[in-house]
Amino acid sequence: MFGLSEVALLLLVLIVLLGARKLPGLVRSAGQATRIFKSETRALREQDAPSAATPAAGPVVEGTVLRRDEPGRH
Repeated sequence: MFGLSEVALLLLVLIVLLGARKLPGLVRSAGQATRIFKSETRALREQDAPSAATPAAGPVVEGTVLRRDEPGRH
């Protein structure tokens, strides 16, 4: 994608535009944003994945099975 010369030129432009004092804060913010993004995508994947504790067919509901051919039913 980018070669070494393009990355070096981009860093040089950032240092000139933002100043050497603001660059570490900018890099720190970018790293923190990346960590937050990764943790949120991991949480979404875990939320969408079916859990081993719940059955695949859904919750169990207790009840009585009714049949249409039983006598006394309308």
